[in-house]
Amino acid sequence: MTLPATPTPRFDTFYKYDALTRLLFDYADAHPGLVAVESIGKSHEGRDIWVVTVTNTATGAAIDKPAFWCDGNIHAAELTASTAVLYYLHQLVNGHGHDPKVTQLLDTRALYLCPRLNPDGAELALADKPRHIRSSTRHYPFDEPPVEGLTMEDVDGDGRILTMRIPDPHGAYKKCAADPRLMVPREPGEFGGEYYRLIPEGTLKNWDGLTVKVNKDLEGLDLNRNFPAFWRQEFEQVGAGPYPTSEPEVRAMVDFVIQHPNIGAGISYHTHSGVILRPMGTCSDDDMIPEDLWAYQRFSKLGTELTGYPAVSIWHEFKYHPKEVIGGTQDWLYEHLGALFWVVEIWSPNQGRRHPGLQVDRLVPRAPGGRRAQAAEVERRAVRRPGPRRLEALHAPAARRGGDRRLGQDELLAQPAAAPARARGGALPGLDDAAGAEPAQAGAAAHRGARARPRHRRVRMAVANSGWLPAYVSQRALQRKVVRGVMFEIVLPQGDPAVSLVSGKERMEGPQLEGHAPKQSQIAFLPSREVTADRAVAEWVVRAPQGTRLALVARADRAGTVRTEVSLD
Repeated sequence: MTLPATPTPRFDTFYKYDALTRLLFDYADAHPGLVAVESIGKSHEGRDIWVVTVTNTATGAAIDKPAFWCDGNIHAAELTASTAVLYYLHQLVNGHGHDPKVTQLLDTRALYLCPRLNPDGAELALADKPRHIRSSTRHYPFDEPPVEGLTMEDVDGDGRILTMRIPDPHGAYKKCAADPRLMVPREPGEFGGEYYRLIPEGTLKNWDGLTVKVNKDLEGLDLNRNFPAFWRQEFEQVGAGPYPTSEPEVRAMVDFVIQHPNIGAGISYHTHSGVILRPMGTCSDDDMIPEDLWAYQRFSKLGTELTGYPAVSIWHEFKYHPKEVIGGTQDWLYEHLGALFWVVEIWSPNQGRRHPGLQVDRLVPRAPGGRRAQAAEVERRAVRRPGPRRLEALHAPAARRGGDRRLGQDELLAQPAAAPARARGGALPGLDDAAGAEPAQAGAAAHRGARARPRHRRVRMAVANSGWLPAYVSQRALQRKVVRGVMFEIVLPQGDPAVSLVSGKERMEGPQLEGHAPKQSQIAFLPSREVTADRAVAEWVVRAPQGTRLALVARADRAGTVRTEVSLD
């Protein structure tokens, strides 16, 4: 049977829901041995939330392999994040069988990719008359429409959200000398010029002719604040919802991750800051578990080398305000489950944190003296608005929040955007095994009061962690008691009275398995005395006829599962 060709997505296109759905299933149809698509739940408006599982099923089921989670577009207008996950999917599918690193990754690991965690919000951002809300389209915390003030909207239906400028001697902006279509900030102590007040495009209701109050969106949820860790009520965390996982999109992700304990690490793609964010959001590095901090620092440095993005602590370097604590985010994966987790904020229109091949000047021209204009790719137009004034409108495209289509493509293609995820996925723990049977020694069954006989066999299974990370992934996971040591199991033939277990248990818990990552910081070094802490052994004594076949299983949730058989010769 001839399989369909691999689809060729356009990375300069933001796909609407139906087109994105078709694209994902086209990948599954073209590569049934590598790609599977499933719905993990329904959005507020009833759309399926798709997750793509990518692994080589010829080498084992996804659930039996260490796994990596990757999502995008939890925020409605951050559409480039969805493109980043698609780009990663495309790299994986095309690299398997050609790129040795990708091949090894998919042969030994599983990846769960969710290109669009918030399909409703993205669909609204891509509508013919778009609105750029924060997250879900559900009205929250109240349902009543405003009776006064300015409601932001695309008034003329041209597919663009504009910024309107009103001449005002107290305005904070002035025309750029290099290009009067652009607005730049007014200097401290500057007077005597032509100044403007900037307000969003929208409709004014019950205007008093003097003051303008910009109404909040009716859709006031922030799905990224609805996760269980550090959830707070509205007065502390705006948009967090009435209770943790109250929103179906977040609940779908949380349920999926809980049902897949093989997930040991993850990335969430967002826009826009041009930065890699690592935990914690609620405490300083001094309060983190040192071993976990060292692991985060090593991986974060690798992410910077691969992307050019700086890697920073959320607590220390990425707050909206120095006194604010950003909690309740997808830090949940680390805080509650001990899985390593990062947020990658793709591209920055105003901070210069970009790949060297991409200049911010492609977005906006420089103002005199090198200061960048505050509005991007603007277009001045005269527009009637309610009230006695004629307002001039400045176009600030969706790039300001979600990423321009063309620049989003350039950002992805000009740097290995998927490389940090691939590197972290490859560093996950992984089980290797060896098993065998031999005649039991006399002492092996002595406690049963019997000498070893020819039909007694000692069965031995040894496993080792081949990964860089330990099988438990983080000290936080041990602290939270969410991971067990490696579990060994022996399966005897059912209904055969000639086969019995003489010594050992059907299921036994072994130790935690270390990886080959250094166990200390790179500042100080102390030699480790645990030279084989990556290995574990289980033994049983079985009474059985010659030729009996026994199934052996070793399982470490985040290092995968190995299954083997031994024949009692």
